[in-house]
Amino acid sequence: MSEEIPLVTVTAEAATLIKDLQDAHGDLMFHQSGGCCDGSAPMCYVRGEFKTGSSDKYLGEIAGCPFYIGKEQYKAWAHTHLIIDVVEGRGSGFSLEAPRGMRFLTRSRMFTEDEKQQLGLKGQAE
Repeated sequence: MSEEIPLVTVTAEAATLIKDLQDAHGDLMFHQSGGCCDGSAPMCYVRGEFKTGSSDKYLGEIAGCPFYIGKEQYKAWAHTHLIIDVVEGRGSGFSLEAPRGMRFLTRSRMFTEDEKQQLGLKGQAE
């Protein structure tokens, strides 16, 4: 039986910031912005403050928080593994980390051919 391939993961530095934000705000959630507001940054909200629906895809959890992306954006990024990181600098005023002088950032890497096959992405346009 093969191990499940995560679609999104988090760096240790970002996980530490998420823990600090959870301590301050409670349960959190993320949505990968599709270009509005702060470019294509991962946005952090108190869980439930950002309404997801049928146009969003759940990618998994990072540091215990659900992570979503718009389905149309996912179609373009389906062949990439998203890695949520954090850097110094002010991001969007809508994301909870903004007042701390930090911002979440999405890094990515292409899935390997084996990973694409396991994820059922083989043959999709890239």
